[in-house]
Amino acid sequence: MHQEKDFETIIEQELLNHYGYHPGNPENYDQETALFHNEIINFIQTTQPKQWDKFSRTSPGEAQKTLIASLTKELKTRGMLDVLRNGFKCYGKTFKVAHFQPNTGMNPDTIELYNKNRLTLTRQVKIKTNRIPDLLLSLNGLPIATIELKNQLTGQTYRNAIHQYQTDRDPKDPLFRFKERCLVHFAVDTDEVWMTTKLAGTETTFLPFNKGNNHSAGNPNVPGEYRTSYLWQEVLPRDSILDILARFLHLETQETQIPTATGIKHQTKETLIFPRYHQLDVVRKLITHTKQHQSGHNYLIQHSAGSGKSNSIAWLAHRLANLHDDQDDKIFDTVIVITDRKLLDSQLQDTIYQFDHKTGVVHKIDENTQQLAKALGAGVPIIISTIQKFPFISQAIQTLEKKGKTVTITTKDKHFAIIVDEAHSSQSGETAAELRQILNQDGIEAAIAHQLLDDEPDDNLSDTAQQKLLRKQLTRTKQPNLSYFAFTATPKQRTLLLFDEPGETGQAPFHLYTMRQAIEEGFIKDVLANYTCYARYYQLVRRSETDPNLPRRKAAKEIARFVELHPHNIAQKVEIIVEHFRNHTRHKIGGRAKAMVVTRSREQVVKYKLTFDHYIKDKGYTDIKSLVAFSGSVPLPEFPNESFTEVRMNGGIKSSEIPEKFASNDYQVLLVANKFQTGFDQPLLHTLFVDKRLAGVQAVQTISRLNRTAPGKEDTFVLDFVNPPEDIYKAFKPYYEQTPLGETADPQQLNDLAFQLYNWRLFSEEDVNQWCEIWFRSKTSLTGGEHQKLNTLLDPIIDQYKTLEAAERDQFKSQLTSFRNLYLFLAQIIPYQDSDLEKLYAYSRFLLKKLPRSANAPQVDLSGDIEMKFYRLQKISEGKINLNEGEADALKGAIAVGTRQPDKDVPLSQLIDSLNERFGTDFTPADQLFFEQITESAIANDHLKQAAQVNTKENFAPVLDQQLENLFIERMEGNEQIFMEVMNNQEFKQVVFEKLLESIYKQLAIHPTLNRRLEDKLPRPAKS
Repeated sequence: MHQEKDFETIIEQELLNHYGYHPGNPENYDQETALFHNEIINFIQTTQPKQWDKFSRTSPGEAQKTLIASLTKELKTRGMLDVLRNGFKCYGKTFKVAHFQPNTGMNPDTIELYNKNRLTLTRQVKIKTNRIPDLLLSLNGLPIATIELKNQLTGQTYRNAIHQYQTDRDPKDPLFRFKERCLVHFAVDTDEVWMTTKLAGTETTFLPFNKGNNHSAGNPNVPGEYRTSYLWQEVLPRDSILDILARFLHLETQETQIPTATGIKHQTKETLIFPRYHQLDVVRKLITHTKQHQSGHNYLIQHSAGSGKSNSIAWLAHRLANLHDDQDDKIFDTVIVITDRKLLDSQLQDTIYQFDHKTGVVHKIDENTQQLAKALGAGVPIIISTIQKFPFISQAIQTLEKKGKTVTITTKDKHFAIIVDEAHSSQSGETAAELRQILNQDGIEAAIAHQLLDDEPDDNLSDTAQQKLLRKQLTRTKQPNLSYFAFTATPKQRTLLLFDEPGETGQAPFHLYTMRQAIEEGFIKDVLANYTCYARYYQLVRRSETDPNLPRRKAAKEIARFVELHPHNIAQKVEIIVEHFRNHTRHKIGGRAKAMVVTRSREQVVKYKLTFDHYIKDKGYTDIKSLVAFSGSVPLPEFPNESFTEVRMNGGIKSSEIPEKFASNDYQVLLVANKFQTGFDQPLLHTLFVDKRLAGVQAVQTISRLNRTAPGKEDTFVLDFVNPPEDIYKAFKPYYEQTPLGETADPQQLNDLAFQLYNWRLFSEEDVNQWCEIWFRSKTSLTGGEHQKLNTLLDPIIDQYKTLEAAERDQFKSQLTSFRNLYLFLAQIIPYQDSDLEKLYAYSRFLLKKLPRSANAPQVDLSGDIEMKFYRLQKISEGKINLNEGEADALKGAIAVGTRQPDKDVPLSQLIDSLNERFGTDFTPADQLFFEQITESAIANDHLKQAAQVNTKENFAPVLDQQLENLFIERMEGNEQIFMEVMNNQEFKQVVFEKLLESIYKQLAIHPTLNRRLEDKLPRPAKS
């Protein structure tokens, strides 16, 4: 029982006995046409007897031969998939060769026709080129799949099956002709499954078709089964394979641009898309759950880059638009796809057209909001739009009415599926609330009427204002007629909490395809496999005779800016970048590799470009040329009469033309400042030079620009001038496998923050009520005078605010911002029925807009005060950042933001000494600065900041303890004696820890006592 034929027999018996197949006779296979003629004729005679009778009378004695000849010709011109779905013509009559399952059971005839499909499994068929596939699967006599089996116990694996397809299966054989016959070919052993849809000799590309094993590649162990049993138990069964043929398989046509010596050559490439296992799995699980539980659920699909998200969205949109419940009622009236990607709409339309073979199913909103209003009013099955258009629906309807066009959007008894292309934070703001209000306006109005009857009225507001306030509250929470299907590779804390439908693990995400599995399966590159970090060492000296006291944060920021933009700093980095590219990068990917330089600011990228061009000109290099990407116009002090723009520095190339120009052979390096760091796909991008602080999702998205695969692309490379490897590890680790969810904020924090805000006595509850009475009235009753009144009610608050000291202004503004952000988030996951909080939220939104910006404060000017004594770059690490090690930190973020502490004035000389100690190994800073530096690093650490703001000091202590050793190591140079005492003397370390805990927690946490102390200092409004 260890031979290959035994494995073959087991699969055959399972498919025949349990999964709806019939045994095929290899003698009935026609080698010339690669068809089972008898099966085809029997199916047509059985399912279309009237058509067959009419046709056979026109060709007596030749009917079968004529029909097969016509079928063969149409298979050659149109392809197997199109013929299976839409039939073929013979002598003016259309014959169906398959009947697929209808969306409803309302028509018994269609169900009966579907049940007459006949799937056969034929072993050891001898084909025209005398080869014999192990298994051949056919539908009504038309071949749809071949399977080559290998058994590890005989010393062979799926790799031998792949080799067999590549070297021993002729793509010109009728059975293997692309599109014309078999639609998929499987290479299978007892552990893994691989598949392809096109044989091309040794160039044949096989893709893994595996479930994944503990977030990695491969398949899990299944007691009593093969690891690959899912192929014939889940994928190949009768209903499953027919479903794949009807609703998944599609032909993708792409036009690619190939650089040549004479210009750009346009080439059309056709790819037959068979779903990968995780794509098939996620769509089916979402459909099953939705059919059972109806609308009103929020699903998160965490699929890595390289997962084929566009196809998954297209398949899901089509299925949702046609989904009916067990009573044959349609579950969703319209499916809305929210995306900012221009290419997704055409891909959706092309894919879905192949399924339905009719136009108008997908409506792309690419003009204005009036177009969106018309589509919603008309009940278009699938709408593609950006979320930003929804807040302007009401204005669009009014505009159409003025033009004499009536548009009515009725949501009563209607349900909507909303597919979110990227589940980012904009889905949780005011814009997303507007979308919910538009799509459930009738349901919200009914809920308002019901709630006004049950709840005690708010005596501080009129009935009209109460209704509008309640409407705002109700739009923030889940709507029973809306289901969200949100896709992302990098969920934030709030994303996991908002799209919270539990998956197989009992929590969000609902479905997971990990970065680790995508890398191991070869769909994306491991961008951390070759990661080199540099550190800079420099010494600054004070030139001025005075030693002024300056705000620490602003002075530190100005010193950092001085270093970043220093000509010597940029010149050294440009030399490293250019020489590395010429010596290493340019030879990659067949000499077509590209590089990107990520800078921290527009001013820095302009200086990079000037230095870059000067360097290559000075060296006489002609094989490297750069483009720059930044927004707006940038002045430089060195060039008082000039201003630099992207178009000017690129020699007239427009911003929209940069991707195409960068793809050509003319340009090799792209220098960017806050552009092209997300959503930019250039498979030839091989090397990234990073000169910008990166963290969290931003680090993952930026560095992952390299992860796209391309022919000949074997690896990637990152050279990082700023970020240490441990920071990059921390950023990537949560998204490598299962993203761990941290704790959310305590809802009581909202009440605490509201109490603190009123304690400032800048405004009172009466002020809030007066303002909200005007704001929450119907828009039609608002007059110009009332708009003016809204502002005049805020003006006295602004005047009082201006009398505060700078530190107090910062603290109040920080608390007000914290309340606004926390309420906006928590109101979506907790059904608040607190009108006081909603009123304070509305009031705080607009008060914040009127508060003077702190940027108006005097800036620190260090020009002429400092200069750089020396500077050098040194490589500190290189190699792989291994994400397989360690555990990921839980995500944070859905918590209140603490108030920032006042900036301290310190002597400039101390700041310079501090920076010299941090970056220069040759310096000897004063020992008394060591603890101050540790404290400052801790205060700047987002993880510690967030932990302190939601924990008591006792609960915060173990969090700080975990981070403290890293903070000490960062400050080790020049402080070896203190460092060794901390590391080796436990008693000394405990004393240090307690001292630092007290200092750090005091500066990071929100203290009610602080508010009481400030309360005594603040001037009180007259009315108080």
